Amino acid sequence: MDVRLDGRVALITGGSRGIGLAIAQEMAASGARVMISSRKADVLETAVATLDGQGAWFAANAGDPDEAAACVAATVERFGTVDILVNNAATNPYMGKTIDIDRPRLDKTISVNWAGPLIWTQLAWQAAMRERGGNVLNIASIGGMSVETSIGAYNATKAALLHLTRTLAAELSPGVRVNAIAPGLVKTDMARALWEPNEAAIAKTLPMHRLGEPADIGRAAVFLCSDAASWITGTSLVVDGGALLHG
Repeated sequence: MDVRLDGRVALITGGSRGIGLAIAQEMAASGARVMISSRKADVLETAVATLDGQGAWFAANAGDPDEAAACVAATVERFGTVDILVNNAATNPYMGKTIDIDRPRLDKTISVNWAGPLIWTQLAWQAAMRERGGNVLNIASIGGMSVETSIGAYNATKAALLHLTRTLAAELSPGVRVNAIAPGLVKTDMARALWEPNEAAIAKTLPMHRLGEPADIGRAAVFLCSDAASWITGTSLVVDGGALLHG
């Protein structure tokens, strides 16, 4: 199967490191031109150098609607359109029981993890996808399908993102396909507190006997945004090494 994105323009939030950068790298290698976005210009400048001349960057806070609008506009100005939007940016400012979370950290989590993807999708739709069609890919989590009391608020936003994926898929079809990936535990800086102290022991509990690598998600993202997945919309692809098999 020839899974390519030649001629497509992809905009990836949270694209300077981890899963977002891996998606950008895989999409660039598959022929797409890629705009990556995150908050820090210096990190973006380093990241874009790994895209083999196929990328550009724009600094924006994924939870700020004005900065999101500026990034979408910059993408259209630079590349002419937005064919693929990957809503990858996420935050988890609080670890602990959900019953104890304070309002500022709750608001931040919702703003970036749920409201952000909706706003970026609205902007991409208005700027290009309403007329040209396209693909939206939301990066959720298997946490949105299970219960972990230490990161319950974060997981609730991911559950909401999975539902938003289905809703937007119904609303924007047939021109725009909307799907999600629900990763398991992937070795990223954001998740370091979850995996680094006990990587070997956690890996032994998984059917595939290893934790995820960002490239595992990147390859799945290319597939879902390619013509090879042209009859897939409103789905959530679990990429977790079999973690959910244990419930």
